[in-house]
Amino acid sequence: MLPRKTRYQTNKLHKRLRRLVGTAIADFNMIQAGDRVMVCLSGGKDSYVLLDILLNLQAHAPMEFELIAVNLDQKQPGFPAEVLPEYLSKIDIPFRIVEQDTYSVVKRVLPEGKTTCSLCSRLRRGVLYRVASELGATKIALGHHRDDILETLFLNMFYGGKLKAMPPKLVSDDGRHIVIRPLAYCKEKDVAVYAESAAFPIIPCNLCGSQPNLQRQIIKEMLQQWDKRFPGRLETMFRSLQNVQLSHLADAKNFDFRNLVTQDAPFSDGDTAFDEETFDRPFEEMLFSLAEKTGSSN
Repeated sequence: MLPRKTRYQTNKLHKRLRRLVGTAIADFNMIQAGDRVMVCLSGGKDSYVLLDILLNLQAHAPMEFELIAVNLDQKQPGFPAEVLPEYLSKIDIPFRIVEQDTYSVVKRVLPEGKTTCSLCSRLRRGVLYRVASELGATKIALGHHRDDILETLFLNMFYGGKLKAMPPKLVSDDGRHIVIRPLAYCKEKDVAVYAESAAFPIIPCNLCGSQPNLQRQIIKEMLQQWDKRFPGRLETMFRSLQNVQLSHLADAKNFDFRNLVTQDAPFSDGDTAFDEETFDRPFEEMLFSLAEKTGSSN
């Protein structure tokens, strides 16, 4: 039996995660009445928490929808194949274990020392899309959280030269599947704390676990340092993804800069770029702190 204070904190955290997931589902219309949602369960903390929260919402939602858990056994050496079937049977949810040896493909195609995540992800995605079609799933739920989205934003900026993140909802390239990320508003540290308190049987990914210099890991550590030094910065950055002003960027394909002309009426996307910027207090205080340090060093 956990101490009363621990139970209270865990319950409070669960309510916060459930509220954030419910808000994301509502904001992006992720789940509708009659949907059959395929929840991709890797055995990591994120997907366990996703399934747990969705099961709770399913039990209390005003509409009916189905959940089916799917795990892709990629045949990694030492993978404990019995863990997920035992867990899913215990919580009494329909599930399917798909066996596909993508591990050998990745190891055969990529030279030793090369990053495996990109190829592994593509292979896994193809299998999951096929299974979703076989199951008649109308939505595919993935366990990516807010920090995954921000990491992807910086990965694309730093290494890909793109202003692109990971959307909470998307349609697959072939147009046949809708992918949703209900944890889009949830912080990774909250997900981790809840997963630990719930004692989910976590299965580590050994395929890329020995790759400490992954670009994503470097970005993750950068964001974690920012979060420690400047509380509130990640929240502000995530809100920026929901407040995009194309007229103040430089993408001529998505905003018609070439044909801009003067007009008699006010232009809503005009010269607000020259207005005084307003910041949330944590970020504002960080700027003043940096200014003071810069001034004192000169």
